[in-house]
Amino acid sequence: MSGSTLTTTVHQPYAEALVAVRAALAEVGFGILTEVDLQATMRAELGEDIAPQVILGACRPPLAFRALQADPSVATMLPCNVVVRAVDATTTQVEALDPDAMLTFSDSEAVSEVAADAKERLSEALDALDALATLPS
Repeated sequence: MSGSTLTTTVHQPYAEALVAVRAALAEVGFGILTEVDLQATMRAELGEDIAPQVILGACRPPLAFRALQADPSVATMLPCNVVVRAVDATTTQVEALDPDAMLTFSDSEAVSEVAADAKERLSEALDALDALATLPS
């Protein structure tokens, strides 16, 4: 699914990388509206164990408001999902749905501008995490 996601790999343990992801998102103006602990959910609901993994529902209210004003159907794409997943003890993958996906729901110029802004901000956050990818943990 790499064509529809923005992705980076961080050479830090999951818990440290999760803190870094939250900070990087905040730095570019995103707050976290929701958090789904997939590991805990799979364990509780199915008795299955998966690697630590969380879905962060990231939102920048001014962008969300602009998109909703232009096309209320864009709400199906909100908030921006950012997944933080443990790969191994020292490596974590971070993936965000490419905001350009909103353009499949709307051809509004305003939605296009919001998607471009959100993509730029998410890319900036991932770029900041890329710096961690080159540092030893």
